[in-house]
Amino acid sequence: MKRIYIYFTLLAVSATVACNKYVDTPLPKNELVSELVFTDDKTATAAVTGLYTSMNAYNYQFANVLASFLSSMQADEMYYFSTFENYDVFRQNRLVPSSQYVTSMFADQYAFIYHTNACLEGLKKTTALSPNVKKQLLGESYFMRSFFNFYLVNMYGDVPLITSTNYEENGLKPRAARSVVYDTIIKDLNEAVSLMSDDYPTGTRVRPNRAAANALLARVYLYNQQWALAEATAGKVIADSKYSLLQDLNKVFLANSGEAIFQLQPVNVANGRNTWEGFTATPATPTATAVFRLDTLHFISRFEANDLRLANWTGFRKTTAGATYYFPYKYKIRLGTLGVVNEYSMVLRLAEQYLIRAEARLQQGKLDDGRADIDAIRVRAGLPKLSASLSKDDLLKAVAKERHLELFTEWGHRWFDLKRTKQSTAVLKPIKGANWQDTDTLYPIPVDATSTNPNLTQNPGY
Repeated sequence: MKRIYIYFTLLAVSATVACNKYVDTPLPKNELVSELVFTDDKTATAAVTGLYTSMNAYNYQFANVLASFLSSMQADEMYYFSTFENYDVFRQNRLVPSSQYVTSMFADQYAFIYHTNACLEGLKKTTALSPNVKKQLLGESYFMRSFFNFYLVNMYGDVPLITSTNYEENGLKPRAARSVVYDTIIKDLNEAVSLMSDDYPTGTRVRPNRAAANALLARVYLYNQQWALAEATAGKVIADSKYSLLQDLNKVFLANSGEAIFQLQPVNVANGRNTWEGFTATPATPTATAVFRLDTLHFISRFEANDLRLANWTGFRKTTAGATYYFPYKYKIRLGTLGVVNEYSMVLRLAEQYLIRAEARLQQGKLDDGRADIDAIRVRAGLPKLSASLSKDDLLKAVAKERHLELFTEWGHRWFDLKRTKQSTAVLKPIKGANWQDTDTLYPIPVDATSTNPNLTQNPGY
């Protein structure tokens, strides 16, 4: 347990102030902090929720710009208008094991997994917490461990499966097969579903609840082609009266939106900053240049006439030559009113569940039901319903298109969708040309990891 004591001592120093965003009581600051963390409901809660603070404390971390924007660049959604090598390698598929953000995303997620493992170990040992608090915190920890493992396995392929805080063993772990990692993800998510409450612990949607666990579980089932389970699990979330597809698209990404299943609350709000996504992508003034730009040819051109998502979730500017370019505008606040936070970073939302269920139903031959789920998204976007005469293949293409237009620049959806449907080479090779190889569907394992762990092999192509 000594390593856990040290860990939570460091956590107390780094997260005490920010944890107040999630709980009322800060972590104690003395050097024996970890001995006290799991003997009190409030400090145990602070230990777990400190993870959400750590995820969103700074810009250009895994949980904001890196997972959402860089994966969009590696797909066909976005590019960086200026020259910056750390971004260019994603857009141009020139990643190497020493690429900065490949390394930081890998390291960030394993640090977060260590956090969840330390919480799980401490929570399982204690008998001092209120039963309902203990169950909720265990559920949140299982959920978050599965969340990071999901992103690791989709970004890097077979990865070390870390389930303890034993750093000596962890530092020598070989890569676990994708199927083994997914089995662990599913097991953790089912544990989370059994433990967490339907309600949000603080009333706001900044800590996961049972619906969040089911939402991620539905996605995992979809990725594993477990169609019936994906349909049923997404259906549970859709049936929950707490969530609805908001008809006003400009309200979807607001704090505690009725469409939000799980959000990250901003914790670094100096100068009126809200989300890192809005701060990074939104131009500083109405006439300023946007440096993160949406791909007009391969993305913007896919929108149908009168699609409200184009009108509400993208912004545009004119170049000096009179050409129009677009930028992400789901988050609209770069700097708002000091002390007022109106937008939270979206992690999971209801629209994805409709699209998961649509695809799962179509794969089972339930064409009318699948089309109805697609139409729910299309009608909300101001578009007509699909023709009842469309074939299964046409409807699968339609759901893929709606996923692209609905979930763009959110958490790597497009990048992962191309991979899981085996469309990466067909879609991206014509765009990226000689820079594209089939092995580019995975990031390289960072050199920092392979150089310290002799059992860790590199991905093909690197």
